[in-house]
Amino acid sequence: MKHAPLVDQLIHAFTCLPGVGPRSAQRMAYSLLDRGREEGRRLGNALHAAMDGVQHCQRCRNYAEEELCPVCSDARRDSTLVCIVATPADVLAFEQSGEYRGQYFVLMGELSPLDGIGPRELGLDVLEQRLKQGEINELILATGTTVEGEATAHYVLDLAQEAGITVSRIAQGVPMGGDLEFVDGATLAQALRGRRPFES
Repeated sequence: MKHAPLVDQLIHAFTCLPGVGPRSAQRMAYSLLDRGREEGRRLGNALHAAMDGVQHCQRCRNYAEEELCPVCSDARRDSTLVCIVATPADVLAFEQSGEYRGQYFVLMGELSPLDGIGPRELGLDVLEQRLKQGEINELILATGTTVEGEATAHYVLDLAQEAGITVSRIAQGVPMGGDLEFVDGATLAQALRGRRPFES
């Protein structure tokens, strides 16, 4: 069956989301068109506002609406302690644990040369400049335990050692090969408390 062009366009638009194939996209489109016109308009408005209004924090690369994100602009946070994470979802996981009071640096991924993701794509040149400024005393590595996560951790370790900065790694309460966004707050809090020096 052929859809009307606008329906087809809506279905195709949903397939850009992770884990959404053509059938799921079709169900979403039909649901909005059948019963959710007002919700669909709200969704469209929210998407438009976010695409135009959300940028990257100039300091940590997390999502922000201003030059600095809420964490970086909070004077009560310890700016000498920086946690390196792969995604904004990881920041949210740490914040929900209630344990961490430092700042973050969000890589927006992990090193993966086969996918064309190198140090520049992760903003590691920006991190290197921050390390040279001398404000940071300790980096906490909270990248994943995958091959890419470990490679990224070792790259950051080299940068930190050149700048004479202490590096620790969160303790292994976090499952091997797992993503931080799926780890509960209590486990993350324990992993933070049990962090250990990280060495090559």
